[in-house]
Amino acid sequence: MKLPNPKLLSLGDAVAVRESWRTAGRRVVLTNGVFDLLHTGHLYALQAARALGDVLVVAINADASVRAIKGPTRPVQGEQERAYALGALACVDAVVVFREPRLTAEIRALKPDVYCKAGDYTLDTLNPEERAALEQAGAKIAFVPFLPGFSTTALIAKIKAAGEV
Repeated sequence: MKLPNPKLLSLGDAVAVRESWRTAGRRVVLTNGVFDLLHTGHLYALQAARALGDVLVVAINADASVRAIKGPTRPVQGEQERAYALGALACVDAVVVFREPRLTAEIRALKPDVYCKAGDYTLDTLNPEERAALEQAGAKIAFVPFLPGFSTTALIAKIKAAGEV
């Protein structure tokens, strides 16, 4: 079943909308991740990212890329479901699925004003190619505090344990 999700955009459509936001003087924030099972840590980071600008675009890893990063049992939810859940959040203005291992093409196309990651990342741990694309785009790179104790892996383990009780 294809879920209706007006916030899920192709990269081309996101670039067109991004240009209208730029014309309107709106500050665009870009963040990315898997967002497999939304939890408190995700919600906190997304709201903090949104507070850095006027518009929040969330790029999510395609299913194949999640499997490559997290292993064959992930994602728990497919990209359409993950995009739908993100699209339901008031703090998210657009969702884009990226299929390559890196976000470089999306950064170059969207030219965000701000790129935001959770505080478990640093400038040194950002992918050098992505960082170069961000610097070329003139994006400010920001890190929001990381909330320890919240992770999808831990949540999956807790669900498995609850199922065995």
